Amino acid sequence: MKKEKKKFEVVVVGGGLAGLCAAIASARSGVATCLLHNRPVLGGNSSSEIRVTPHGAAAFHAYARETGIISELLIKERALNHEEIFENGWTNSVWDMVQYDMAQQTENLTLYLNTDFRDVVMKDQRTIERIIAYTQNSEVELSLEGNVFVDCTGDGVLAYQAGCEWRMGSESRSEFNEPHAPEHGNGDVMGSSIHFKTKRMDYPVPFEAPEWAVKYEDASFFYQNGRPPKDERGGYWWLEIGVPYHTIHENEDIRHELTRHALGVWDWMKNRDPKMKEITKNYALDWIGQVPGKRESRRIMGQYLMTEHDPQNCTVFDDEIAFGGWFIDLHTPGGLLAEDSEPASGENYNTFTDYAVKSYAGPYGIPLRCLIAKDVDNLMMAGRNVSVTHAALGTVRVMSTTALLGQAVGTASAHAVLNGLSISHLTPNDVVTIQQQLLRDGCFLPNYKNNDPKDLALQAQIEASSSAKEYGAGPESKGAHKGLHIWKDQPQYTDTVLRTRRGQLIAVGNSPLKSVSICVTNSSSQSQTLQAQLLAVDHIWDYRVQGLEELASGTIEVPPGTKQWVDFPVDNRKVVAGSFVRLDILPNENVEWLLAGKIVTGHMASYQIGPNKMRRFGSGHTLSFKVNAPQECYEPENVINGVTRPAAFTNLWKSDPVQPLPQWIGLTWDEPQRIDKVQLTFAGHLLRELHAYAPFYRDPQCVRDYTVSAWIAGKWKKIIDVVGNYQRQQVHVLAQSITTNKLRVDVHATNGDDSAQIYEVRCYGPNR
Repeated sequence: MKKEKKKFEVVVVGGGLAGLCAAIASARSGVATCLLHNRPVLGGNSSSEIRVTPHGAAAFHAYARETGIISELLIKERALNHEEIFENGWTNSVWDMVQYDMAQQTENLTLYLNTDFRDVVMKDQRTIERIIAYTQNSEVELSLEGNVFVDCTGDGVLAYQAGCEWRMGSESRSEFNEPHAPEHGNGDVMGSSIHFKTKRMDYPVPFEAPEWAVKYEDASFFYQNGRPPKDERGGYWWLEIGVPYHTIHENEDIRHELTRHALGVWDWMKNRDPKMKEITKNYALDWIGQVPGKRESRRIMGQYLMTEHDPQNCTVFDDEIAFGGWFIDLHTPGGLLAEDSEPASGENYNTFTDYAVKSYAGPYGIPLRCLIAKDVDNLMMAGRNVSVTHAALGTVRVMSTTALLGQAVGTASAHAVLNGLSISHLTPNDVVTIQQQLLRDGCFLPNYKNNDPKDLALQAQIEASSSAKEYGAGPESKGAHKGLHIWKDQPQYTDTVLRTRRGQLIAVGNSPLKSVSICVTNSSSQSQTLQAQLLAVDHIWDYRVQGLEELASGTIEVPPGTKQWVDFPVDNRKVVAGSFVRLDILPNENVEWLLAGKIVTGHMASYQIGPNKMRRFGSGHTLSFKVNAPQECYEPENVINGVTRPAAFTNLWKSDPVQPLPQWIGLTWDEPQRIDKVQLTFAGHLLRELHAYAPFYRDPQCVRDYTVSAWIAGKWKKIIDVVGNYQRQQVHVLAQSITTNKLRVDVHATNGDDSAQIYEVRCYGPNR
């Protein structure tokens, strides 16, 4: 046995998306970091070994897609990958290599693949000194010393062996009064899954299952219990088994049982399923997973235990470092061995049921304290093993959310190391510094914005060659959305008949908002009356029905006919510039409020699902509306307002689409500034989650070709020239510092949109 001793400042154990993002964030901060992973490829459940698709908040909330490191990875994967996304099973090695490439290109990062964590050595009862690991197939034992350790193992094995308190199973209703908690606490956890993928052939392909496979005979097991085999290509989340098996100690038994069931499901589809038998006739089994993807096991207790009430009530935390927005998604213990696998699926994803209403949550903030172990001073966690209850884990556990948690712990760990701090004793000032670094690195925090004193752009005056005005959009409007699809497994409520209350967000600029018009169809033979309200909202995800300030109310008369524009007058004295308002139309089943033919940035629609809860309409769609007068809501000053997506306002500079590119935005300072870094955040990659994006996708809104110039010695000097960009965020470190009082970004081309669109411009001087 060869033995090696290594010393790092941050040691991350577990190379799923949480662990990878933690290690990248730490290493990018200039800290010597190692990442230990017991598999040959990175990505954990999302890797080509398991192939669970990364989900996140944008599945349920428009403009809520996760940004930062996970965004860099997923944007690049879509730009490079020929594979069409479908629900689980599609992942190929392109995704593995995108992650591996980022790890290899990250300075200060040492990667150990195929390496098992074996043991932990404590310096004292509250401090980890080092861990022991073993590299498979090479007979190498590693002793890895560190200042901060991060447990991203999923099962929490590092924290467990370090003596941390942990939980596993469901808390009782009486402990925290959580709506989804059972009456009595128990050891039930969500199960694990494997997936399979099929391939279309040009001829019929028979399939005969082995004798040891499960044989399914009853169609009701699938079609009446929430397990419809919708896609002939495979990839079913409900291929899941947990209870009565232990998801840690009996993992191999679960793997074998899942294999038996997966083969049995395909045998059913090919040979007996009345709906799928003919559809799958020319399909052959191409791949079947043999590494179970776990949903739940140990949860390590941190300095704060997040309960279901936090995502449900969108608790605002002083130490917010990430966000989530998946629904409270708790699968039935047992999976395939239970009557049904997940309640929402059993209800056919009906968004109006009591279960659906109480499960819709977010976007909500997540505190740093639930990522810091309470029993060990130099240990953090990220992933599904963080300090949350079973019910809260139902939303926090999805991979795009855990990737954000990973970036947060990596950033916090590096901050502690660089400043000689204990990770368990961070001050409020330390938390603010970590939050500002996360924002600088492209992350989004729902309740915090950029006020980095090092950002020179915040002190500049902003101007642009042109700015778009918002007129609204009608059924005939056209938008650049080529390649942007809808995930068909996600509920897409797009019924335009006014069966429930509908709301349409409208951004308000400085021009008086005199009236709003909507395009409707009255299918009856008589005039219809619509009740309308104009409401002030805090942000685009303010789904309340009650408790909002009413800015205007009244009725709209709709004569019989199709595609009619009808007006709703507004008392402009109550409308606040620089905000969103929501026009709500109450139910009238004789009238349709027609969809716009394009999606207007930030202007999403919603519909009522419960007494005081709205929900995103469709997949971020815009309902037809026009405003009088047109609103100036894409002004250049938005690029320094500290927020890089639609939220409380559009937060976007958008050039006039009528004027041809190039268009420019400029910064001017009263005094010359020394600059050596320019950071740009472009539009795109926010509206929907990964599943909506086609192969080789490059968001049309994203700037493709641009230059940055500085005013030096009485003329413009080009300092940055980029062709072919498709990433949302670009950080440019200049070869040498410049001194200037003017900077300009010229957008020469986008990836398809008529307007140049930028959310943020930042500038930094040396050593900032």
